[in-house]
Amino acid sequence: MELDQTAFETIAERTLERFMDTIDEVLGDRLDVDFESGILTIEDRSLGQYVINKHAPNRQIWMSSPLSGASHFDHDAETGDWVSTRGADTLSGLLADELSTYTGTELNLE
Repeated sequence: MELDQTAFETIAERTLERFMDTIDEVLGDRLDVDFESGILTIEDRSLGQYVINKHAPNRQIWMSSPLSGASHFDHDAETGDWVSTRGADTLSGLLADELSTYTGTELNLE
């Protein structure tokens, strides 16, 4: 079932807020984490910058990663996760894996 605009905004906003809170709590001493106007940025001088944002016209979350490039994610109502439009990767899994690998600190965004 496709999300209506209101449900999309609510679910996407909660997802990005949860990511921000978790990443800041676990890795805030290593990475600059900011969530403003619906855009989550995660930055490190050596790593570069992640930009993760809601894309309302397609009802997707888009991520630009310095490691894996650009990805788009659709919401899966059954699992509650955001799944890549290019494969089976989930937003939470991909982001957690990349940040865990880079920092050497386990991160769980589920």
